[in-house]
Amino acid sequence: MIQIFITGGTFDKEYDFVTGKLYFKDSSLPKMLEVGRSTLDVSIRTLMMVDSLELTDQDRQNIANNCRSVGTNQILITHGTDTMSETAHYLASEDIRGKTIVITGAMIPYAFGSSSDGFFNLGSALAFVQSLPAGVYIAMNGRYFTWDGVRKNRATGFFEAIETPARP
Repeated sequence: MIQIFITGGTFDKEYDFVTGKLYFKDSSLPKMLEVGRSTLDVSIRTLMMVDSLELTDQDRQNIANNCRSVGTNQILITHGTDTMSETAHYLASEDIRGKTIVITGAMIPYAFGSSSDGFFNLGSALAFVQSLPAGVYIAMNGRYFTWDGVRKNRATGFFEAIETPARP
């Protein structure tokens, strides 16, 4: 079974046509799995619905505690793109052993329809969480990155690999 934790981010934002603002209502994830005709055994739990710029270390500790305590070794986390690298670093520092944790998100809300990258990123992340060894990863733009080998390029809006430090 794959445990999916929802934390919010652009992935799940809705657009208020009157005010022109993005907001959270319900997660799009169950509908995305239905539309994608997924037959995977998943459990979905909403931990929070916040913009990742508002995530605190207490929120990250909540995510880590849930990853640690869940009974499966395959965990997917939906997350805002602005600070998903920070959350990946945090989870890696928590020394959560024996689990494959994949964090994904979207630059454009799923609610925007075919212009959203969320559906593609979700599908990629589901494949990666089933095939990668234990560790913490980010899955965006059809690629996966190690927790310490990625950054969001704010000029292009894509995630890119960075050189990882040598490990002892």
